[in-house]
Amino acid sequence: MLKIGDKAPGFQAKTDEGEDFELSDFRGRTVVLYFYPKDDTPGCTKEACDFRDNYVQLLKKSAVLLGVSGDGRDSHAKFKKKHDLPFPLVADEDHSIAKSYGVWQEKKMYGKTMMGIVRTTFILDHKGNIAHVFQKVKVEGHVDEVLKKI
Repeated sequence: MLKIGDKAPGFQAKTDEGEDFELSDFRGRTVVLYFYPKDDTPGCTKEACDFRDNYVQLLKKSAVLLGVSGDGRDSHAKFKKKHDLPFPLVADEDHSIAKSYGVWQEKKMYGKTMMGIVRTTFILDHKGNIAHVFQKVKVEGHVDEVLKKI
């Protein structure tokens, strides 16, 4: 897992709208990079909607918000439209981004062990360094914590 002060791993990806971008495109701005397990599941929906409901507050702090999961572009597009999300969702189908950030981990669920994304949020500073890490995020109140750290 990355730590405060580490250089954030760069990546190229596609958003829910099929647009290509590089993380370095946002150099000079604060980036909130939140990893979540799966589109349209209860916890992930709550987290996304909380970010949506506080999106203006993030913009006022000049922050860029990016959601990342292993779902594909089509799934992201449906999720975004269904919940009117105003920020990009990044498709990480091969889990390379999650792996580079150390959030692709072994998880236990319903007695089964599997690999998956552990809900984690990174705040990146304007130089592209890790300014803060929220590990094993509890959805309730998380966005408030993020806003306080920016």
